[in-house]
Order: sequence, then C-alpha cells, then structure tokens
Amino acid sequence: MKLRIPNTFVLLFLILAMIAVATWLVPGGQYGTIMVDGKPRIDPASFQYVQSNPQGFVALMMAPIKGFVEAAQIIGFVLIVGGAFAVLQKTEALDAMIRSVARAHTHSAFVRAMLIPVFVTIFSLGGATFGMSEESIPFVLIFVPLALALGYDSIIGVSIPFLSAQVGFAAAFLNPFNVGVAQKIAGIQMFSGIGYRLIVWFVATALTIAFLMWYAARIKKDPTRSPSYALDIEKRKESSAALANLAGMTTTHAIVLLLFIGFMTAMVVGVIHFGWYINEIAALFMVMAIVVGVIGRLDSDEFVAAFLHGARDLVGTALVIALARGTMILAQDAKIIDTMLHALVPLVQSANPVFAAQKMFIIQTVINFFLHSGTGQAALTMPIMAPLADLVGISRQTAVLAFQLGELTLPMIPTSGVTVGVLALARIPWITWAKWMVPLQLAYFVMALLLLIPPALTNWS
Repeated sequence: MKLRIPNTFVLLFLILAMIAVATWLVPGGQYGTIMVDGKPRIDPASFQYVQSNPQGFVALMMAPIKGFVEAAQIIGFVLIVGGAFAVLQKTEALDAMIRSVARAHTHSAFVRAMLIPVFVTIFSLGGATFGMSEESIPFVLIFVPLALALGYDSIIGVSIPFLSAQVGFAAAFLNPFNVGVAQKIAGIQMFSGIGYRLIVWFVATALTIAFLMWYAARIKKDPTRSPSYALDIEKRKESSAALANLAGMTTTHAIVLLLFIGFMTAMVVGVIHFGWYINEIAALFMVMAIVVGVIGRLDSDEFVAAFLHGARDLVGTALVIALARGTMILAQDAKIIDTMLHALVPLVQSANPVFAAQKMFIIQTVINFFLHSGTGQAALTMPIMAPLADLVGISRQTAVLAFQLGELTLPMIPTSGVTVGVLALARIPWITWAKWMVPLQLAYFVMALLLLIPPALTNWS
C-alpha cells in the first residue's frame, strides 16, 4: 500500500498536537529582562526554571482560533490582496502581459536566458534591502500562471517571487528587520560589515539562480519530471483557456499595468522610506483595486464580484496561516520556548572559532523552526548569542551573520505562515514543495557553513 502523505491542514494539526505533548515533558523556563538604551533586553544570565503550564486537549482545540486572532493582521492582508488581484485579473491586463511575455520567450533567446536571473535578482534585492517577505505573497498570483504559460511549473512560479525574496532576506545587507535589529542589539554599528554581506548575498542569489535555471530547463524538456505535474494539469487548462481568449495587449491593458507597476514602486518606497508595514500596504492594494477597476472599465457589480471571488479563494490560505500561528501560541502559553533556547546555548561552545560559528548557525536554524520572525528571533536570541560570541572567540558581527543564515530554512518550514500561505495560494501541498526543496536546502546549508569560515578566522568586525 502506498503511503499517503497528509495534507497541509492535517500536517499542521499534527505539529500542534506534538507541541501540546511537549508542553507536558519540557519544564517551564524564563529569562529576565534588563533595560538597555530605554528598551527591554533579555538578560543572558537570568534564566530560571518556572512553573510550566502544560497545554491539554482544550488548549489544543483553542489554538487555531487563538492563531487566527494573533495572525489577524496578515490574514486580513492576504484576503485584501487576493481581492485586489482578482480585480486586476478581471481587467485581463495580467493575462495580456503573460501572453506577450510568453510570445517573447518563444521567439527571443535573450528573454529565455534572462527571465529567471532578472526576476530572481529583483526579488532577492527586495528581501536584502527593505525586508521583503509577506510582500512577495501577491506576486505568486502573477508568476504561477506566467511560469505555466512558459512551459515550466507552479514550483518555478512560486520560487521566483517567494524563494528569491526569502533568500535575499536571509542573506541581507541592508534589511532593517533582521540585520539592523540584530546589530543594534549586539551593540555594533548598524549595517556595518556590509562588504562581506554583499558577498554573502551575491553567492546565495547566484546559487538560487543557477538551481532554478537548471530545474526550469529540466522541466521544459520533460514536464512529467515536475513534482507538481499532476497538480498543474488543471492549472494549465485554466491558464491556456484564459490566454486563448485574448486578442492581445490593448491601450487599456498597458495603462492598467503601468498603474500596477506604479503601485508596486510606491509600496517599495513606502516600506523603505516611510516604514510602511502590513496595514499601509493593504490600504495601498485597496486603492490599487479601485483605481485599476475604474481604468479597466469594470462596473460596480463586476468590481465587487471580482473582489469577493479573490478573497473567497484565499479563505483556505487564511486558515492555514491561523494553524501555523497556533503552534507558537501553544509553546508560548506553556512557557517552554526559553527553556529550549537555554538548553541549546551550551552547545555553541567549541575550542575552534569556526566550529563555534557553525554551531551557532545550526542552533539559529533550529530556533527558526519555532520562531520565524526575523525581528522576533533577533530580539530573543541576540542578547544571548552576542555575549556568547565573546566567550567562544568569534566576533559579534559573525554571530549576527550566523543568525541571518539560520533563516535560510524559512521557505521550507511548515510553521511559517508566509510559507504555507504562499503554497496554499499556489495550490501546492507542503510535502510536495518540501521534497523539491531538500537538495536546494542542503546546498544552502553547506553554503552557510562555508561562508561562516572567513569571518570566524579573521575575527570579522
């Protein structure tokens, strides 16, 4: 009998159940905090065991609704973005653009060669500079049908915006949400060490481009080798049917697309210069939906129907995000997160600074499974890892890099709301994606170990 892999909802609930069991086995623990520059910081020497709060059946059943409440902002963001993109799609401007790119891809060797490198670099730069992460979610709605139209698969469509942005985020050089916060907590100059970080970003992005181009060529030659081949059959029919009905790019389509590019540019500027986050970006997408609806000559009934249809399609995605967030709530309520962190810290110690840096990276990778907010993880771990770096003979700058590279696993972990949300949006089961990611994830792991050698040996500061 063939083993049947559970779908994402069942898998996440199993993880919830395992964490609930762990709350009965792992003792409670807590770090105290001290004020540094007017902000609370974890005191590395303050850990103490406290009375745990085991989570039983009732807590397990309440975790999904608590997760929904905790993740309400990103869930609302996803629903609004889904509605806005449905309005954009209703104008048929995106389909016309996809058809034009597909034609250029067919007739131009240059377009075929540069499509993946250019877009991967753009999204990776977004992650490396203004912390693009959740912002990559809406682009899946563009790149999945584009990839299918070009003879690739849904995995390529997801990888270009999502994987590229996450790799850029982990290998960032100007990202205020992980590099900036971590360096400030570690007590080193913000955005210092940018030279070596640029090298790290270049290597990580080049590795991603090389792997995706190899995989894309493989799938182009034999589509049946795609893990999502069976899943893409229906999507290809939908994409082909939509494209077949188009006469080509019209002036209205061109104006709508220019407006879309303008709104995306405004999003980048807003995030970088004005500190925009989910609320402001969601508002921007609402404005975009209204403007492109008017320019696209949709009447009020067509606009509302399209918006509701887009939001309705993402209800499953919203529930997946809620379940993923519920896993963290159980661990937090049980007071076991600090205990697990405390147990991992002694494992960093090593006589060799290279091994110490590499073990710090491995520990950050483990922590990233449970806490995948760049800012949150920096706030939790850097007050401990920074002084620990002093004790084991590596620089605090190296400790920050180890923390960053630990985030390379985010595109694969099923507890990340962004990851499972993107996959649900693309209708790719997590297990299908995870199997595909294994070789690339191993390559990232080896890359990170190697990139930590020079700073550990040179006491990079």
